[in-house]
Amino acid sequence: QVQLEESGGGLVQPGGSLRLSCVSSGSKYRFDTMGWYRQAPGSQRELVASISAGGIPDYADSVKGRFTISRHSTKNTVYLQMNNLKPGDTATFYCYARHWLQCRNDCWGQGTQVTVSS
Repeated sequence: QVQLEESGGGLVQPGGSLRLSCVSSGSKYRFDTMGWYRQAPGSQRELVASISAGGIPDYADSVKGRFTISRHSTKNTVYLQMNNLKPGDTATFYCYARHWLQCRNDCWGQGTQVTVSS
């Protein structure tokens, strides 16, 4: 069984920073794409950032220049460094992973809450 678990969320003031981590357990093979979605109440789920198995990142326009996604070279672990956080970033952040065999409908974490408020 493959599980993903996020950590690092919390309450931060505007302009502050947080670093999210997503760690897998039970996986046997290196995931393909990994990344982060977020969803605020009453809003659509948004793909924030993704990173390929080769380490190529992609970002939503709203976070370019502020967020950085990275992954461990060998472990199925992905990170999201979030700088200059804004109130509009407030959401539940979900980690996901893609692998044709291990994650039939993608693998998902349970979510971690990020709240940006003064």
